[in-house]
Amino acid sequence: MPVVPLPFAADHPVFPGHFPGHPIVPGVLLLDWAQAAIEAQLGQRLHALVEAKFHSPATPADKLELDFEVGISAVRFEIRSLARKIASGRFPLPQIASA
Repeated sequence: MPVVPLPFAADHPVFPGHFPGHPIVPGVLLLDWAQAAIEAQLGQRLHALVEAKFHSPATPADKLELDFEVGISAVRFEIRSLARKIASGRFPLPQIASA
């Protein structure tokens, strides 16, 4: 699996409201960052998310990295902070129409 860092600013504007006094990275941001990083690596757009699981919260102090594997019909991914799994999921690959 390629490993891609998912850098983000610890002072990202989402943290004061999510959650005050105990900030965590919103799941929607994790998924957005994973999708953008995979698209950049593959050079193609992903148009759906068919599976997502959140295993552990990520905080502004966490160093996140994305591992992903391209299969025949989907891209599976994991977001980790060191050995701790944060999230995982699967994006389907666009189907190529046959003539």
